[in-house]
Amino acid sequence: MNRVIIYVIVITVIVLVSVNLMHQPEPLNLSQFKLKQEYATKKKPSVDHTQFEILNQEFETPQDVTLACLQCHNKRHEEIIHSSHWNWERVAYVEGKGISKIGKKNVINNFCIGSNSNEQACAACHIGFGMNSNTFDFSNAKNVDCMVCHDNSEEYFKGAAMAGYPDRSVNLSKVAQSVGRPNNVNCGSCHFYSGGGNNVKHGDLEEALLACDRNVDVHMAQNGMGMTCVDCHGDEKHNIKGKLYSVSSTDVNRMNCEECHTSRPHLDDMLNRHGNKIACQTCHIPTYAKVNSTKMAWRWSESGKMKDGQPYHEEDSLGNHTYLSIKGEFEWGNNVEPDYFWFNGHAQHYVIGDKIDTIPVQVNRLLGSVNDIHSKIYPVKVHKGDQIYDPETHMLIQPKLYSPAKGDSAFWVDFDWNLAAEAGMKRIGLPYSGKYDFVETEMYWPINHMVAPKDQALACVDCHTSHNGRLASLNGFYMPGRDRNRWIDLIGNLLFWGSLIGVSFHALARLINSFRKNEMEAEEINIEN
Repeated sequence: MNRVIIYVIVITVIVLVSVNLMHQPEPLNLSQFKLKQEYATKKKPSVDHTQFEILNQEFETPQDVTLACLQCHNKRHEEIIHSSHWNWERVAYVEGKGISKIGKKNVINNFCIGSNSNEQACAACHIGFGMNSNTFDFSNAKNVDCMVCHDNSEEYFKGAAMAGYPDRSVNLSKVAQSVGRPNNVNCGSCHFYSGGGNNVKHGDLEEALLACDRNVDVHMAQNGMGMTCVDCHGDEKHNIKGKLYSVSSTDVNRMNCEECHTSRPHLDDMLNRHGNKIACQTCHIPTYAKVNSTKMAWRWSESGKMKDGQPYHEEDSLGNHTYLSIKGEFEWGNNVEPDYFWFNGHAQHYVIGDKIDTIPVQVNRLLGSVNDIHSKIYPVKVHKGDQIYDPETHMLIQPKLYSPAKGDSAFWVDFDWNLAAEAGMKRIGLPYSGKYDFVETEMYWPINHMVAPKDQALACVDCHTSHNGRLASLNGFYMPGRDRNRWIDLIGNLLFWGSLIGVSFHALARLINSFRKNEMEAEEINIEN
């Protein structure tokens, strides 16, 4: 017994030593290591704005701060007033429309629908002052809001429904002396809260990114790279790189992972070849809305209900509004698996005045297909709902939603869809038949943030499976492990059974040969005896 134990111990030690000697650690990916080194050093401001005499004063208006900025940063306003952040539109070729202007001014969404007639509230996310109607002067440099993007005090914020003016509690002098390179709070003040609350629209952009760990986002994590928005979204003359998919139609000036990671980011060449048809985000963002919920559906048709003659709201266990009298009924999601679509960077949009041609209405249709060499598979948040439209003109209606007081036809205070539809369509100069109904709509938001650590990326089996794989909804191409092809199956079966039969015959022949050899040896022994 003691000898057996010793043998077991010796064999165990030999196996452990052999495994350790034969183990090959994952080689260092030098390209990724170089990127980490590049972003490990944070940029420090070279200018102390508290030392400028022109900023050491009590500013009476936010426009006075802008004029002070322009004393040194002269001509910068000319860059701003040519940017889409300022104009809320850009000129581009739109399929079926030719050269057109497209943006927040004329594109409808299925969240708060649109800015027209609601400028005073929507301007909380405009980089200017005084946008309270469609007569806003986009050429007036004094109305450029430098602080909203460059404040580093984290004390600047726009007032609610104040046409883009800062809240009255903001200390303009302190903010003016605290300006610098835009940080995540500056960008997030609009992009995190668009649609009426944190993470409502995007699903992958929310306030949790301000102080997250690597499980939420490897780029912006405080215990990781600690990157800022402008590390990727740089600018040239205040035109920010990267465009919002909901209001951009062409594949120009978009952001791509390959710009930093190259087209061959993996040491495994098979994974690199996947990048020809699969976007990096598809594997590296397996879920979105990792911390706070995102809105997945919005039904305007349920709005307007009252309790005891007053508007009311309902919430779920996480504090998300599931019903608001002013907006309707909502559905939310957490840790959501994306839908997947072929996308070539181009999109079509429902523009104010377009006729409805499909139901559900695709308010922004992502273009691309399996046969398009420029298309890749992207992860997408699909936001569904219904919204008001005119059954006679077959147009989506831009209603008037906001007003500071009752009696101005705004739905959020008067709760009359007919008045809101009439006022809104009159503002944009389009006909309203006097009839309204609600139509189903869909909106598509490609997912680009909340990149997971590599050990949480999708594995082969997540897609290459015949049961509920991630890409089960995409057709028109053959995927090993998911699809059946009779010729490939036939060849595979022939190879499998042929190999099995061959091995079996070989084994049988060896056995027969062994028996014969044993018989011959036995006969020889008998003869000798």
